[in-house]
Amino acid sequence: MSHGASGGRVLQHVLLDGDTLTLEEVQAVALGRARAELSPDARERVRRARALVEARLEDGEPHYGINTGFGTLAEVRIDRADLERLQRNLVLSHAAGVGAPLPIVEARALMLLRANVLAKGVSGIREETLDLLLALLDRGVVPVVPERGSVGASGDLAPLAHLALLLIGEGEAFLLAGGRDDAAPPRPPLPHPGAFAERVPSREALRRVGLAPAVLQAKEGLALVNGTQAMAALGSLAVLRAERLAALADLAGAMTLEGLLGSHRPFAPEIQAVRGQPGQIAAAARLRELLAGSELNASHQGPGCHKVQDPYSLRCMPQVHGAARDGIGFCRATLAAEVNAATDNPLVFPDSGEIVSGGNFHGQPVALALDVLAVAASHLAAISERRVEQLVNPSLSGLPPFLAPRHGLNSGFMIAQVTSAALVSENKVLAHPASVDSIPSSAGREDHVSMGMTAALKARQVVENVRTCLAIELLVAAQAIDLRAPLRPSVKVAEAHRRIRAVVPRLDEDRELHCDIEAVCRLVDDGQLDL
Repeated sequence: MSHGASGGRVLQHVLLDGDTLTLEEVQAVALGRARAELSPDARERVRRARALVEARLEDGEPHYGINTGFGTLAEVRIDRADLERLQRNLVLSHAAGVGAPLPIVEARALMLLRANVLAKGVSGIREETLDLLLALLDRGVVPVVPERGSVGASGDLAPLAHLALLLIGEGEAFLLAGGRDDAAPPRPPLPHPGAFAERVPSREALRRVGLAPAVLQAKEGLALVNGTQAMAALGSLAVLRAERLAALADLAGAMTLEGLLGSHRPFAPEIQAVRGQPGQIAAAARLRELLAGSELNASHQGPGCHKVQDPYSLRCMPQVHGAARDGIGFCRATLAAEVNAATDNPLVFPDSGEIVSGGNFHGQPVALALDVLAVAASHLAAISERRVEQLVNPSLSGLPPFLAPRHGLNSGFMIAQVTSAALVSENKVLAHPASVDSIPSSAGREDHVSMGMTAALKARQVVENVRTCLAIELLVAAQAIDLRAPLRPSVKVAEAHRRIRAVVPRLDEDRELHCDIEAVCRLVDDGQLDL
């Protein structure tokens, strides 16, 4: 990622070459914090691949996706005069998605990933069509892409078809506030994933930003709709969020440990070393860092301490958080490869002069990884909810019931724990793997499918639930630390407590807890608790 200055503001530039895109760059472009541009080498590869496609049009032979039908209609030869109509019909017929539109940030990630695949130079698309996609991304025009309708067989056909509709001036688009009608530097970052956007017909959106719709030529429709970019877009953003939440889980657990006067000894490096699990070692090291210099810990050590062992939700944080880290890491590795993967069919190889049909569009690697992500992340919420129970249950904490100073008259955090339990139970359902399912489609030609988009949607919701569960724990643990005053927790826990108290006061009388939970969720989303 390179950087350049404009108007006093540093702008990030992501150079697309089909090989080196990172998950962090995907997020930066999706959030409007970076501009994507095509590298010169990629542009040359795109030209060479297109030249091969056009040469095949002249040889009089049938070539799948170029002058034939699709799927089980692959044996149907299409006349040269109908090739433009063939590609247009492909896009129109495959745009069969249903449900709520993808959030704008996810739809922008989808646009970027499809552009990066095309930049690889094995799709056979024209460079002007790729340039149009990048111009739309840069000028704040985002396709309305229904989130349901993909089985992850020939990739994410329906979502990608809705993306392709935008390029041909069909369907609908979101025109972001500040969308531009020139090639000036990128607009300011999107203020939030829910940023204001006007929903308009695609042709109007194109007109308002000074762009003309494309007339797709041979193979271009297929090059736009074949691939795993919808599941990969959702997955890339979800795994980055999950990584942050894994670190946040350590902070939430450290705050709870302090509030419960738990022991630091289970996090000793020698305990982790003799097991050798990398995630566990990393989680324990972070817990030691977060807990260093605690007055609370010093207050209950030594001969006068009668507690022998803490419950597993405290003592086994390195083991549980560490396993989640390892699972999330597996998902990251898969997606890091997939965002630079050629997932079209057929693939165009200018060096050998071959156009070859294969199965790179199959979403199984991504589907499996996203199922692992959902399972791994769900454990961060499950153990967090158990720690909240430890905090609010007076027989376990030694603190007032539900941390309410005047309990009975006040219910305190009683129902905050119930909310966390509800989300954890929802995650148990969502963590059931989608990738073990398969339902044949396309008259039996697509007889094994990945259900990768379903895995992505589930993983996204699990991660969202984990964030809320951790926010609840942070909120409740902050109250426990208040009740341990005047003893002070570790420096980093004290700083987290200070930041929480800057937006949520101590609970002395019952109030609407959903407001407090949402306030801490915003701290999490804004990175204010990334200590």
